[in-house]
Amino acid sequence: MRRLAICAAALAGALMIWAQAQAPAPDPLLQAMRDEVERSLKLTVAGTEAPYFIQSLVDDEDNFTVSASLGGVVARRHNRFRGAEVQVRVGDYKFDNTNFAGGFSLRANSGFPVENYYPVLRRFLWLQTDAAYKLAVEAFSRKRAALRNVTQNDELNDFAHADPAHYLGTIQRMAIDEDDWTSRVRALSAIFAQFPEIEDSTVDLDASAGGFYLANTEGAEVREPENVSFLRARASAQASDGMTVRAGVALYALDAARLPGDAEATRAVTEVARDVAALAHAPKGEDYTGPVLFEGEAGAQVFAEVLGRNLAPVRRPLGGPAGGGRGGATGGGRGGAAAATGELEGRIGARVLPDSFDVVDDPTQKEWRGRPLFGSYDVDREGVVPKPLHLIEKGVLKGFVLTRQPVRGFEGSNGRARLPAAGGGSGAAISNLFVVSSDTVPAGELKKNLIGLIQARSKPYGILVRKMSYPTGSAAPALVYKVFPDGREELVRGLRFRNFNVRSLKDILAAGDDSQVFEFMNSQAGFSAETCVVAPSILIDDLELYAPEDEQPKLPVVPPPELTR
Repeated sequence: MRRLAICAAALAGALMIWAQAQAPAPDPLLQAMRDEVERSLKLTVAGTEAPYFIQSLVDDEDNFTVSASLGGVVARRHNRFRGAEVQVRVGDYKFDNTNFAGGFSLRANSGFPVENYYPVLRRFLWLQTDAAYKLAVEAFSRKRAALRNVTQNDELNDFAHADPAHYLGTIQRMAIDEDDWTSRVRALSAIFAQFPEIEDSTVDLDASAGGFYLANTEGAEVREPENVSFLRARASAQASDGMTVRAGVALYALDAARLPGDAEATRAVTEVARDVAALAHAPKGEDYTGPVLFEGEAGAQVFAEVLGRNLAPVRRPLGGPAGGGRGGATGGGRGGAAAATGELEGRIGARVLPDSFDVVDDPTQKEWRGRPLFGSYDVDREGVVPKPLHLIEKGVLKGFVLTRQPVRGFEGSNGRARLPAAGGGSGAAISNLFVVSSDTVPAGELKKNLIGLIQARSKPYGILVRKMSYPTGSAAPALVYKVFPDGREELVRGLRFRNFNVRSLKDILAAGDDSQVFEFMNSQAGFSAETCVVAPSILIDDLELYAPEDEQPKLPVVPPPELTR
């Protein structure tokens, strides 16, 4: 029996050693973040408000970029970067230091340790938490004083509770052949040298691997991978009257290995060059009012810009622009807390699209028709797990993308905190936005429908848009064509929309049976969120375009040098 007991003890010891070997090693960064937020919450300073919520978030990025022009490398760099943000809230969920100009967080864009050495990590987190706490106490005092004589007609809490998320994904380091990509970018940039009309051009590769770490005093613990790579080409030229014309393309992927191969990338860059050359020789457009067809990618771009940006209500902080927002000395909520900006404000339950349209935002969907989706993620930057969200049903607005900052009619988050916002809070943003219609026509028939409309209205031509400039500039049409009754097309330049907004989408006359994927980086305050819109071509009734009479730059006095050696 004793021998059997010894064997059993030996086996148990071996199993324990095996289990320890299989268990993941503790993450020093997460451990330091968790230890510091827990310690800081217990600290009290005489004469100051105590913190009720503390959150640390660390962005970790391994980045490689290379830029080339006309076959020559302009810049190349590889950076490892960590930036930390500590949020400290004093008061309580109902009333704290947030939603007030001056904010509550300390954002550090550099200087955070890249090595996981626990003592150094704790020291940096301590210093940033201390600085954020001082800012929070000051903001709370100023906010309370500012609201002392304010009538609060429509109070909202300053922060919403959330179930703590526990998600530990694997954050990877960069794995890319830098020399090979440098050669590819150089070769792609040389394509523009074949087009003498082009004055300025560049091709860039930006590849990043990393993610963010999050820990807060509610118990959330997150390690969320965020990898993104994009290949971008841009070019510009001048027309004979001096007008600058531009075109560009951006090809996105979750990592560089999934970016298009040489053949597809060459086609895309060549198309940009041809578009710029064609625009340089195209006539200037004329003022126009009538039906407009947004074909292919342009349809998805319209929904991204005109609809997508209005699906995130923004709570205006006290002491911000426009006299401190609604609810300064005149009341209207806790320092403007109840106010939200955006064209869809106050329109829940109203029709915003034709009744055949549904719109869903779904960051949980990883692919669509075999293609990885660019806007997918598992946890947002407030530690909230997202779910699919039905925003518009049968043309009626049902909801918004939300953060933990309450807005009128919505108290809690639905996991869309992806960007920074005024007052030190988080901004909501769409992820994978799917726009579908139950009443479609073959995409190839939309042009015939456009021609039928202009003939019925005795118009000399209609307008077809194949590409918008969004998000590289304002939501202006980039490739615009006149479509004549006989089906002939003529490229024109220099047109802009007038009063094209979300209300214009109610005038969609037809949607194609196609679906185009449009990917872009939704950027704000130096931060970006990977975003994808899947939507059909659309024909809209009665839009207005005009040709701005801006003063144009003069043409070059000296001709360009020969590019051959």
